Amino acid sequence: MAAAAASSTPLFSPCCAAATAKLGAACPSSYGSRRRPCTRRGRLSVVAVQTGPQKPSPSSSSQAGTESETLQNLLKREYKYGFVSDFESFSIPKGLSEATVRRISELKAEPAWMLDFRLAAYRRFLTMAQPTWSDNVYEPVDLQSICYYSAPKTKPKLNSLDEVDPELLNTFDRLGIPLSEQKRLANVAVDAVIDSTSIATTHREELMKKGVIFCSISEAIREYPDLVKRYLGSVVPPADNYYAALNSAVFSDGSFCYVPKDTVCPMEISTYFRINDKETGQFERTLIVADERSTVSYLEGCTAPAYDSNQLHAAVVELVCEEQAEIKYSTVQNWYSGDEEGKGGIYNFVTKRGRCKGRGSKISWTQVETGSAITWKYPSVELLGDDTVGEFYSVALTKDYQQADTGTKMIHKGKNSRSRIISKGISAGKSRNCYRGLVQINSGAENAYNSSQCDSLLIGDNAAANTYPTIQVGCISSRVEHEASTSKIGEDQLFYFQQRGIDHEKAVAAMIGGFCRAVFENLPYEFAHEMDALMNLKLEGSVG
Repeated sequence: MAAAAASSTPLFSPCCAAATAKLGAACPSSYGSRRRPCTRRGRLSVVAVQTGPQKPSPSSSSQAGTESETLQNLLKREYKYGFVSDFESFSIPKGLSEATVRRISELKAEPAWMLDFRLAAYRRFLTMAQPTWSDNVYEPVDLQSICYYSAPKTKPKLNSLDEVDPELLNTFDRLGIPLSEQKRLANVAVDAVIDSTSIATTHREELMKKGVIFCSISEAIREYPDLVKRYLGSVVPPADNYYAALNSAVFSDGSFCYVPKDTVCPMEISTYFRINDKETGQFERTLIVADERSTVSYLEGCTAPAYDSNQLHAAVVELVCEEQAEIKYSTVQNWYSGDEEGKGGIYNFVTKRGRCKGRGSKISWTQVETGSAITWKYPSVELLGDDTVGEFYSVALTKDYQQADTGTKMIHKGKNSRSRIISKGISAGKSRNCYRGLVQINSGAENAYNSSQCDSLLIGDNAAANTYPTIQVGCISSRVEHEASTSKIGEDQLFYFQQRGIDHEKAVAAMIGGFCRAVFENLPYEFAHEMDALMNLKLEGSVG
């Protein structure tokens, strides 16, 4: 879909020409007054429709100056996680080389096979170049200016917090992730990762009673090498892309979870990632395996201090779902996004992918993207088995000078496989928000079905929303549905709310809440009850 920047003219979604040309479908010549999906078996037609607001009435226009000022102030609030914790840490020298890779492996006391994995990934990485095809515009990342390993000097005993620096515990208390025995969350097991090291994993013993392994990836490499060797790199191989190769060479810590056959994980599992060191990149690795007929729900959160320089976060997440198993992966990405002038913030370049291997397996991604100066992220599902299900629910919010190139890929290979995509993009300030999606139905995916809904909401007159849907249909018995819309919150709408006694902040909250409801309903309770407050906080004062 071509770029649609906010303006005073009506907005519509002129994607049909590009999206249907590849498939040979006719491009509609007229636009309706609302969104209309058009589907055909084995091919797709996208109807682009006008959804922009009508011009404000004279009474509304007379209020434009006042309303515009109100909008200008609606999205401004300080990033409350921007504090820096003061604790002693150990860091290796900056720079990327084979010696760096060997040093990381040595510090983590890894076996020889793991070092071989890293070195092979690093050598492949040297043959690759930084990608340049996204909508994001930024200076090339100087990988030699980054420290690839930084960890608190005091290391905790296994399953104990007795030796943890109190400042570290206080850091996670301030983030709302208590780790101490008397405060820890009763229904959520948490792996707390700061910079390059996992500080603590709660409820490990309780989970082990059910056979569920949940620990840091570093511990898993040492304690469960056969499981890690079997699955590591099987879904996202090191050669997959530039940043996946980099991560495979230098990944620091992250989480590992294995749920055995016929087991429902007795509690939510969660990882909270925190960057603290100003000159350190974070390269965590997450590996979650749900064996046959098992179920697990995983939550992920992340924050970083408010530094005036950019930092790199390049993670890899692999999900493996065996026959009739189910993984629900939910994340609230709240990295520092930089100040109102676009200074500072995290570069969030990650690869997340799940594989539904066995018949009847299901993977569901639910994500809320509110942070990072630049986000580059496409959680994806490979539907290999018959009767498999992939789901993607996403809200991506950008404000000020943020840029986000996000979306998903659904690859259908199994018969009767089904996928659903609901993507909501909100652009405010001078930001740019891009949805990039791929629905691919291979020739053997008989009776496959996909439903995609991609909606963009513009706030103010300077934001932009771009959508690039790619649909590849290779099986005539398949069915694909795609619908899209672009709309705008303007002074006239706020004026109408005001006429009914509703102030501007509550009006914006109501419109945002309704726009995002289909995604928020799929968040776990631990996240969902915070979403309205988080979105309101992020959207305060960034229109203009």
